[in-house]
Amino acid sequence: MSDPFKDGEGDRPSDPLETENQPTGLANAARQSTTGPESFNPQMSGDGDRSETTGTISAPPDNFSEVKVSAKSPLILVETAFLASTSSLIWLINYYFPLGPLLRMFFPVPIALAYLRWGYRAAWMAALVSGLLLSVLMGPTRSILFVIPYALMGVQLGAMWRRGSNWLFSIGIGGIIGTFGFFFRFWLLSILLGEDLWVYTTSQVTELAEWIFVKLGLLAQPSLYVVQAIAFGMVILSNIIYLFVVHLVALVLLDRLGNPIPRPPNWVQVLLDYEE
Repeated sequence: MSDPFKDGEGDRPSDPLETENQPTGLANAARQSTTGPESFNPQMSGDGDRSETTGTISAPPDNFSEVKVSAKSPLILVETAFLASTSSLIWLINYYFPLGPLLRMFFPVPIALAYLRWGYRAAWMAALVSGLLLSVLMGPTRSILFVIPYALMGVQLGAMWRRGSNWLFSIGIGGIIGTFGFFFRFWLLSILLGEDLWVYTTSQVTELAEWIFVKLGLLAQPSLYVVQAIAFGMVILSNIIYLFVVHLVALVLLDRLGNPIPRPPNWVQVLLDYEE
């Protein structure tokens, strides 16, 4: 006598665990309606007593733009902060321990170097950070005397050196910025001191003009307009000479740092015996 349970022809008592794990028809239909006909692929096993579902779940499309962080971003921040602190330190040392024109030649060079290496954004950041640092260390009055004109001059020189402008053009624009900074300094200090410093400058220039007139054998008395014109010309000339010296310092220094500036005119190369 054959066992009906062995041949699979009889009614086999169902295992409660197996019955619980087996998907019913309604569950399969609900799953197929939610996943779609393409992702749901029922496959029948060989004996037909169990079903196995296989499918792929596609990831939702990413509509957000990927944020690309450049590997040079930390280097830009570090160098910009270093150059800004260098500018502030040079100004700080020159203010409390003045060494004549020695340190003044380096005032705009670090910010110009930031422009040459990383562009206008790094240069403006260096100018702003140096002004804020000096404002904390020395007060806002002395910090603004550095920002105008030397920080602005550094940005201007870096922009023109990066674009390959000749020395005549960069020195001319820098001289205009330096002249503006000179009169801005006079105006600010006159307000803080309560005195007109331009009158003091005019009196000094008047004595110089009288001495020149005496040496030339001129008996005329220089007028006020002539004296002011001489004073204005001396301010422009001093700024042009200062910018020329800054160019010479940057020519020697930045070439060795791997960020060369445009080549000087031929007469300067002959005068300095400079070889490219």
